Amino acid sequence: MTKDLRNIAIIAHVDHGKTTLIDSILKQSGSFRENQQVDERAMDSNDLEKERGITILAKCTAIKWNDTKINIIDTPGHADFGGEVERVLSMADGVILLTDAAEGPLPQTKFVLGKALKQGMRPIVVINKIDRGDARPDAVLDEVFDLFASLDATDEQLDFPILYASGRDGWCTDDLENGARENLHPLLDLILNHVPAPDVDPSKPFTMLSTLLSRDPFLGRVLTGRIYSGTAKVNAAVKSINLDGKLVENFRLTKLMTFEGLNQVPATEVQAGDIVAVAGMAKTSVADTICDPAVTQPVPTDPVDPPTMAVTIAVNDSPLAGTEGKKLTSTMIRDRLMAEAETNVAIRVTETAGKDAYELAGRGELQLGVLIETMRREGFELSVSRPRVLLKEENGQKMEPYEEVIVDVDEEYTGAVVEKMTGRKAEMLDMRPSGHGKTRIVFRAPSRGLIGYQSQFLTDTRGTGLMNRLFDSYGPYKGDIGGRRNGALISTDKGEAVGYAIFNLQDRGTMFIGHGDKVYQGMIVGENSRDNDLDINVLKGKKLTNVRASGTDENITLTPPRKMSLEELMSYINEDELVEVTPQSLRLRKVHLHPTDRELAAKAAKKAGALI
Repeated sequence: MTKDLRNIAIIAHVDHGKTTLIDSILKQSGSFRENQQVDERAMDSNDLEKERGITILAKCTAIKWNDTKINIIDTPGHADFGGEVERVLSMADGVILLTDAAEGPLPQTKFVLGKALKQGMRPIVVINKIDRGDARPDAVLDEVFDLFASLDATDEQLDFPILYASGRDGWCTDDLENGARENLHPLLDLILNHVPAPDVDPSKPFTMLSTLLSRDPFLGRVLTGRIYSGTAKVNAAVKSINLDGKLVENFRLTKLMTFEGLNQVPATEVQAGDIVAVAGMAKTSVADTICDPAVTQPVPTDPVDPPTMAVTIAVNDSPLAGTEGKKLTSTMIRDRLMAEAETNVAIRVTETAGKDAYELAGRGELQLGVLIETMRREGFELSVSRPRVLLKEENGQKMEPYEEVIVDVDEEYTGAVVEKMTGRKAEMLDMRPSGHGKTRIVFRAPSRGLIGYQSQFLTDTRGTGLMNRLFDSYGPYKGDIGGRRNGALISTDKGEAVGYAIFNLQDRGTMFIGHGDKVYQGMIVGENSRDNDLDINVLKGKKLTNVRASGTDENITLTPPRKMSLEELMSYINEDELVEVTPQSLRLRKVHLHPTDRELAAKAAKKAGALI
């Protein structure tokens, strides 16, 4: 019954071409009409994915090839969204490991491959972007083999099939020298021959593990998952149980859907082995088992790695609060965060002691930033703290998260990178030339030391460096790591910034605002060139008199203000600062807006530090 079905996940590091390869597979398998207009990276469905060019949410699609249905799961490539990958691998029977022909395996490649090998899968290795000018397929293949060996792959797993491909141009071959470069048929045929059919029992009672949760305006909660045994029909009475086997709810399957191309197609009956979407439940969530009322044991699933970083989110209480957004109250913020925590198992939301703010914990700055950016577009106004790592204690010793960092830089910048990383308590593990004048350096660094380093890294490498990070493990606390070296330029009053004032203050440092921007007392309007905070007046206009003399009037030439993304702003601020997030603006501010309050808070912090 399941011989004509295959379930496969495509895993890779970010930007190695997973989604583009799926585009070509969909086109060549006949999923689209000849004249159908299809967006580039069709699987990247939400706006943030299209803007950033990365996959954030795991998604399913399905094609028909030689009368066999192939369910394909597109997974995120960025380490911050590793929780999505960990869950969806439970739906697959095989994986395609994609790696860039120039960059080779990077941290996320190691992470997702380790998870797949642990589940006993035998990956298909595809070396993609073979048409790059700096491609080095033979060296990359050696690196992939070494990676398999370092992850304790079995002899069967080490005997992996290899294809060389250009996902963008839609071809692959197993012979780089003489093979035909026509289409992706060799890959599709290899999936049928190499990936096993689902090992399930259709005669047993119905069980399904819910893996992805989404919301539909018409159907409500929609859960996607794999059926492990039995069959189910529309309106069948089922129940859901959690990982402890406790009842979550009884309900009816009001809607069953299978995947076909980019669409979800209604079905009257679904069978074991298939990946399907179901609707009709009110409480059932990710990792719950949907099953026949007679079933008592849940489908086992691996726990997701815990969060390592957190920010505090609170109501926006600045003088400009409520002028740009519509969702302002703590109740609205709480409901939205709780709804996100329900669908995304890699994040955790907890209320602070005063119940006036919420701690949002996740895998990294990008994951937290994507959620906050999504809320911003939905009309929320928030204030966000600096990210901090989540410490824990083992045997009386304070432990903090460490990350493996792989840096690819031009040889001339290696000294600057090593110096900065060493200053952030990183330990260099490896350094070797990677061809074309580049050097690859591997560090093990505390996550705390990497907060805010990305922009500094790009400055040091003149924008040419590549840095990839992945959570490694918890290790001993490394002590104090210095933060931002420069102080802030802080506005002394509320109003609209004046170009004349900004022009006269430019020598003080780098400005974050331009002429006409709204400011208020305590708002950070720039970065001081020195290490102390400085209060400045950006509202001061030119005094108008009727006396004019030749040469006294200078042209006001303003340097363009420095603009930073949400993640850059979050990692830029110090402990006594906040990011004000509204649908239209991103501003920096001090926690205490009045100078006197800031002085008192600084004295109290100094006194508390002395007592400790």
